[in-house]
Amino acid sequence: MSTPDTEQDLVLIVEDEPKIARLVADYLQGSGFTSHHLDHGDAVLPWLEARSTRPELVLLDLMLPGTDGLTLCREIRQRWPAVAIIMLTARVEEVDRLLGLELGADDYICKPFSPREVVARARAVLRRSRAATSPAPEGSDLVLDEEGWRALADGHDLGLTAVEFQLLKVMMHSPGRIFTREQLMDHMYRDHRIVSERTVDSHIKKLRRKIAETWPEREVIRSVYGVGYKYQPEE
Repeated sequence: MSTPDTEQDLVLIVEDEPKIARLVADYLQGSGFTSHHLDHGDAVLPWLEARSTRPELVLLDLMLPGTDGLTLCREIRQRWPAVAIIMLTARVEEVDRLLGLELGADDYICKPFSPREVVARARAVLRRSRAATSPAPEGSDLVLDEEGWRALADGHDLGLTAVEFQLLKVMMHSPGRIFTREQLMDHMYRDHRIVSERTVDSHIKKLRRKIAETWPEREVIRSVYGVGYKYQPEE
């Protein structure tokens, strides 16, 4: 099911179950979105390539005929980084959740789900992706390009994953504030499922390593023993 492209936010629904796609499309339309539906993984990249403007959001099923959702997620994130992605799936294992987000998904919704929840998550993801870029703290040469999902240190692209970028963005927007691992996980995993705190530590370690490649003598992400992490630009 599709609706005509207008100035409303366009959502691409990639789902091979017609009833689910139709229900989600109806709720999106009733909430002020317009949508287009594709039911085969092989059709997604050609459809995106053929458009002069991209959709603001892709609702992407994991299990699809043809190209699978994880492969599509990786390709979309690499080629069109400004397009938001929410994965829809019946696979609830933690490894699927972690892999989907590591490849660049902005959120992850497990089936069965309420179409109202999908609309709420879509609005939240788009709101986050459009948030105005906060100015870098005075004296800092680390800058976020939120539209391009990039972090630049002295003009050098750090090559962050989506999860690493999200963690850095959260901390940079509140310099000096200490975030617990639980708070950081809330920004990484929107389905509120329990994952190991070591997952946060692993992403922070990788983020620090990438910053250190450009700034080996500077430490801007600091550990607070027994609490969590904070972004603290050097004076």
